[in-house]
Amino acid sequence: MSAAPGPSPDAPAFRSVLLVYNPNSTGGGEGKAHTLARELRERAPELDVELVPTEYAGHARRIAESAARTYKPLVVSVSGDGGYNEVVDGAMAGGDGHRTGTVVAVTSAGNANDHRRVTRRRPLAEAIADGKVDHLDVLRLTIGRNTPRYAHSYIGLGITPVVALALERGGKGSLRELVTTFREFLHFSPFEIELEAFEGESRDGVGVGEYLGPHRYDSLIVANLSEMAKYARLSEGDPADGRFEIVSIPHRGRVRLLFTGLRAAWKGLGWQPSARHLRFRTFGELPLQLDGEVIMLPGDTSVAVELVPGALATVR
Repeated sequence: MSAAPGPSPDAPAFRSVLLVYNPNSTGGGEGKAHTLARELRERAPELDVELVPTEYAGHARRIAESAARTYKPLVVSVSGDGGYNEVVDGAMAGGDGHRTGTVVAVTSAGNANDHRRVTRRRPLAEAIADGKVDHLDVLRLTIGRNTPRYAHSYIGLGITPVVALALERGGKGSLRELVTTFREFLHFSPFEIELEAFEGESRDGVGVGEYLGPHRYDSLIVANLSEMAKYARLSEGDPADGRFEIVSIPHRGRVRLLFTGLRAAWKGLGWQPSARHLRFRTFGELPLQLDGEVIMLPGDTSVAVELVPGALATVR
């Protein structure tokens, strides 16, 4: 008996689109979702376009996971980096752990839109109508024995999550952001972790692992993107190069930290060591930023960050 025919290689990657947005978004998510829906109905009338408002924190994750396990539409997050993180995390959970179960994308409707800004190639409606799917890398975060979580852009420790938490408390907006950042900079204290495993590469391609042991940092960022926080250029990396960059600032005082931040905003930090796997242990509780979301790491816990190459199916 002959095998049943598989899907045609020319079959479209998706036949329907879910536009997921927060109706209470301060970034105009609802209006931008309706605008994108109108553009898609004009450009690609064959696509079934549905607007899906979220009802609570974490709802976008459940929507994306359910879609990835069932009819696999394109799931578009009309949001900032935090909202898109929910969609990516849900799509990865609905896949097999090594790839998303469905195609996802993001259109900017938030305070921080690093992923869309860095990866964008053309207007999103045009990319969706064209239907060409690209594959980008994803970061997998495992805290102790908990279920892994995923990040599309970066995982940060130190000054990054501290400022993010303060912005949530103090509000966002250009002037308020500057005041909040400066205030947190003045009161910031370094953190200490024990690096347990590091699989990386030096500038000339030689494997390195000399960073093992306790270290004090002002900042440690595992970056899948070359830029973050709208202004800072972290590295020369690419989200589809099969590696993540490790941007570390050892604790050497506030002046050094200030000059590093200014350099990142002015001309970029240049080349940074890259890796596929990093594992460390916390000594005490420690805030961590996962794309746009801040979570708290418990003390005395092993934390692993791994790259999942080409796991994110997207249009851009």
